[in-house]
Amino acid sequence: MLNKHRLMVPGPTPLPPGVTAAATLPMADERTPEFAEVFTRVIRRLQHVLGTGNDVLMLTSSMTGAFESAVQNLFSPGERVLVLDNGLFGRRWVDMCRAFGLEVTELGAPWGSEIEPAAVADALAADPGITAVLCVHCETSTGVVNDIRSCAAAARSARGPGDGVLVVVDAASGLGACELRTDEWGVDVVVGGGQKALMTPPGMSFVSVSERAWRRQAEARLPRFYFDWSAAALAGRAEIPRTAWTPAIGVLVQMDAALAHLLDEGVEAALERHVLLGRMARGGFLGMGLRLLTPDRDANASVTAAYTPPGIDAERLVRHLADRFGLQMVAGSGAMADRIIRLGHCGYIDPLDIVTALAGVELSLHAMGAPVQPGAGTASAIQVLAHRGPGRLPQGALIALAADHTEENHA
Repeated sequence: MLNKHRLMVPGPTPLPPGVTAAATLPMADERTPEFAEVFTRVIRRLQHVLGTGNDVLMLTSSMTGAFESAVQNLFSPGERVLVLDNGLFGRRWVDMCRAFGLEVTELGAPWGSEIEPAAVADALAADPGITAVLCVHCETSTGVVNDIRSCAAAARSARGPGDGVLVVVDAASGLGACELRTDEWGVDVVVGGGQKALMTPPGMSFVSVSERAWRRQAEARLPRFYFDWSAAALAGRAEIPRTAWTPAIGVLVQMDAALAHLLDEGVEAALERHVLLGRMARGGFLGMGLRLLTPDRDANASVTAAYTPPGIDAERLVRHLADRFGLQMVAGSGAMADRIIRLGHCGYIDPLDIVTALAGVELSLHAMGAPVQPGAGTASAIQVLAHRGPGRLPQGALIALAADHTEENHA
């Protein structure tokens, strides 16, 4: 049977037709004034999405390269940092910082839980030698969005004489889907990339750098070359602005088209759309009787994770979805690999994409012998869509709504 390919993972994400079409444009020379217009326009548009007037530096790499650039450019060997770790990508900050010889204080929380801002303040008060807080905006492994605003406020309150505590944020799967106001919240460095909510193929990443972060960068002593922010900034300020090294030219052109698409929708409208998609995903999983790992909060608008029923291996379920329906989702990470399924809903996704994905999940679970009534999850998601109105359902209302419709479907 014919199955359309449906990509519903946290990244890479589906591309709008205009972004796909941009890949067919002729190759360009990045050292020309014409391409410099594309390059500088991408930076201006990223500044708008980030909510920042700070420098934005473009890097040709996956986002992991951009994360590494932040460590290399901001710190010196033996420097003490606080890493907020409540999932796989918080753990990556820990491992990366230690690989570069930093002394790491970990502030952990169980997977599926937020980091408590009060705990950040306590950890900084307990060790005045900590120079930076590194954290994850949307923890893609669980769908949990941390309260970056409050964590940054805790870091600001701990700043003493001089530049104090830097705030460095991994915004990989949150930017464009979940609220992030870089300058307003006092975030010094944001690391991001295009292949998630920004609807661009992988290959380009970026960092926004505050004046405080630049002053720290001037003093940092870790070795750097390809990822040297000074080289990137110098190239960006040249008579013909460009990247320091050869960029992924085609990806930059596609990012330009993707950002135009996002700004045509409007950043605030896109955030509201993602709130709705998250509510539908959580309502659908609850409606089919699954237990959520991602808490029922509007902030968690990029990816939703739920536990599979007893006896159902998540990786086997993901394989069934792909083979039977052409639907790509992902299982969990690490210790959660066989226990949770994750539905990505950031980027070029609309409400009926969520309904389709939920239909595939409940049909696959039913085929695998789980006690799931086909239609229960999709009905709950559609009820969320129908009730969206001019405002939002009360916080936590999905659980009651899903329970009501689950009872109706099993009656």
